[in-house]
Amino acid sequence: MNLITAIIFGIVEGITEFLPISSTGHLILTAQLLKTPASEFLKSFEIVIQLGAILSVVVLYWKSFFVKFTVLKKIIAAFIPTGIIGLCLYQVIKKFLLGNSSVVIWSLFIGGIVIVIFELLYKPKGTETEEIEAISYPKAILIGCFQSLAVIPGVSRSAATIIGGLGLGLKRKTIVEFSFLLAVPTMLAATVLDLAKSAATFNTGQFIYLAVGFIVSFIIALLAIKFLLYFIKNHNFIPFAIYRIIIALLFLLSFSGR
Repeated sequence: MNLITAIIFGIVEGITEFLPISSTGHLILTAQLLKTPASEFLKSFEIVIQLGAILSVVVLYWKSFFVKFTVLKKIIAAFIPTGIIGLCLYQVIKKFLLGNSSVVIWSLFIGGIVIVIFELLYKPKGTETEEIEAISYPKAILIGCFQSLAVIPGVSRSAATIIGGLGLGLKRKTIVEFSFLLAVPTMLAATVLDLAKSAATFNTGQFIYLAVGFIVSFIIALLAIKFLLYFIKNHNFIPFAIYRIIIALLFLLSFSGR
């Protein structure tokens, strides 16, 4: 890895983290396109720079963490399922799933089809929950369970939580913002856990690459959040689903052509 690839990874992460297209999946495919050798550092890098994107949420929604304690309690409740699953499956995820482009491609493809079907069948009833504070604790925990599906690269954490939240009767803007907030403890925990296990093996240059990717992803993610909030005012997620399917097919054709 070099500074240019670190910047590219940061841009990809910042753009894709909050869109329902899987940031982890895109980082894995980007590594393949850039011919970046698979390594334990690359896997850690892909985890850590996601926290950079996630911290943009703290900047934009700081009141939800430091003032609105009802919201904070709902976030903590939703984080519990992911925290437990992530801790228990950490070694499996890092060893067998992260870096596995085949898993990513099929997850993108199947996830895209699921999103299209859901959006075609989904009909708002007019009684959806409009405020995050009004989300019940059982629903918050269920949303956390949906988020746990994203331990599979390519599934998309945001897609899983948003589709799950819509199915549970939340307004689209409400679950999108709740998904933003829920990402903070999720990626903070993932980053702390990974660095605790891996940081001692990094050299000075690798820490510089981590810092660059982290900062770039933070800046780009600020713009991506604003874009998604604007987009959902008048659109559903079918365009993202089609994009997922096209990307998956392109990579499948690329593999078959080798």
